[in-house]
Parts: sequence; C-alpha cells; structure tokens
Amino acid sequence: MGNPNTTDESAEKRVYKDPDDGRQRFLLELEFVQCLANPTYIHYLAQNRYFEDEAFIGYLKYLQYWQRPEYIKFIMYPHCLFFLELLQNPAFRNALAHPANKEVAHRQQFYFWKNYRNNRLKHILPRPLPEPATAPPTSVPPALLPTSVAPAAPPTAPSPVTAAALSPMQYAIPPGSGLAKTDPRNASVDRRKRNRKDG
Repeated sequence: MGNPNTTDESAEKRVYKDPDDGRQRFLLELEFVQCLANPTYIHYLAQNRYFEDEAFIGYLKYLQYWQRPEYIKFIMYPHCLFFLELLQNPAFRNALAHPANKEVAHRQQFYFWKNYRNNRLKHILPRPLPEPATAPPTSVPPALLPTSVAPAAPPTAPSPVTAAALSPMQYAIPPGSGLAKTDPRNASVDRRKRNRKDG
C-alpha cells in the first residue's frame, strides 16, 4: 500500500507558484486591456479571426474584472473598458471585421475626445439666473414725482457662501474664448515655462 503522505507531497509540488507573485501577468493583462481602446487593434483581431476562437472569447469575459474599482485605477485609457464591454456582443465583434465600421468607431472616439472638455464645462459652469420680466413704466403726472431723488444704494457684495458655491472651476476659460488653455499664445494661463529666480 502506498503512503498517503507521499500523494499529498506530490500534489503540493505540482501546484504552480508564480515567481513574481503575479506581477508579470498583471502587467500583460493590463497592457492587453488597454490595447482594446484602439479600434484599429480590434479590427486587426477580427481580421485575424481571434473572435472565432472560443478560448479567446472566454478570455475577454475573464478580463471584465478590470471594471472593478480596485483594478480600474490602473487604467489609463478608459475607452478600453467601453470596448471590452462591447466585445461581449457577437454582433459587435463581427461588425468590427469591416474596415468601414472600424473607421466609424475611430471617428466617434475622436469626436468624443475633441468635445469632451466643452461638453463637460457646459454642465459644471453655473448659468446666470434669468432676468425677471419688468413691466414697461407707466407715465406718471409730473406733480406726483418727488423733487429730490435719493442716490441709488451701491450693489451689495455677494456673501462668501454664495461666492464659494458659484463654480468648482474658478479659473476656467470663459466659453467663447478664442484661445485654448494650452495654447502657447495664451501666456497668462500657462505658467509652467516661467523661469523662477530665487534670492
């Protein structure tokens, strides 16, 4: 009869132990997931029939763990998670095999990047309150008008509470400004290249 301790020892020897505690695997999966942000790369995968392999489809399902908060903080290209979600659909995988669909996805991604800041600022910056409608002045006989008019009171300064609550982006470029924040012609906003002399 065989020794039962011998079988337990051989099972422990067969368990794979990652030499770097999974760091290499983590980096490889992170790099692959972020490559999915590129519609041209997805088109390449479709053209080379990776999406017909059931093991590869299973791998794409496995990679959805990158959407969890403890992993999402490592993602630099968030579009990759959107495309990873779309790749779970077989119709999308088949559609990306056609070059025209790849171009549409690439163009839509470009327009999103191009307009993201402006669209976001529309929702963040406060809008002025609408002016109340005033009735046209009626003619008053001159005898009823007072002879001395008191000077108008100066406008009151906004309270610190309302001034602080106006906008979370106090230094944003106003809408309609012709210069972008990173435009080299706009030196008053971009101060990163200013030389500082101490002492």
